[in-house]
Amino acid sequence: MNQNVMITGAGKKVGLGFNLVLRYLEAGNKVVATVRKESPELEELKKEYGDNLIILMMDIGNTESVENAARELSEKVDHLDLLINNAVTVSPDCDKGFFDANLDYIAKTVDVAAVGPMRVIKAFYGLLKKSEMTSLIMNISSEAGSISKCYRTNMIDYGMAKAALNMATMNLVNTFKDDKKINIFCVHPGWIRTDGREDNPAPLSSYEAAQILLELFEKRRNDFDGHRFITNEDVDYPF
Repeated sequence: MNQNVMITGAGKKVGLGFNLVLRYLEAGNKVVATVRKESPELEELKKEYGDNLIILMMDIGNTESVENAARELSEKVDHLDLLINNAVTVSPDCDKGFFDANLDYIAKTVDVAAVGPMRVIKAFYGLLKKSEMTSLIMNISSEAGSISKCYRTNMIDYGMAKAALNMATMNLVNTFKDDKKINIFCVHPGWIRTDGREDNPAPLSSYEAAQILLELFEKRRNDFDGHRFITNEDVDYPF
């Protein structure tokens, strides 16, 4: 079943977004990969996959940029079947604790990582509605966004942003509850070597993680009753 798939934050070859793009291309889909700045890695991929890969410039922290990207894409495809909100940012003080971190960094991280996906969903909603199947929105969250399971004293901006993304997801679950054409989840993608380093203790490469998520997403596409925050192992995770 070939789909039109859009994945944000896809510019880095070692990252999850790029590898989701690669996996969906390998499976025969048309993929829209969004980036904030030019990506030589994606350009190389386009040489192999041609028209099946659309590279779209978009800054999810800027509403005008997102709306312009949506207008541009609407001239190239007539619908979207799957939207994966993967783009994220962290502050320079992400690893610092409360007393050492510059708290003024937090707002930008939350704006990009939580408000950004909402901008994208709002702007591309019209294309999602035109899917012939249940269109699916998957917001890439993290276990770090679970309030009830929080154990860290660092990663304040990242954790707050992912918690906010989880809340945004639930708000949209309520918004779309009577519309069986749109389904939405937030998902913890697992512990991944997104820096590409072999000495990273994370058990999954980005390429391995991407395949697990591809299969999970299709399994959950028409599940309107299950818990909305799930892990890559298809286990419910507490908000």
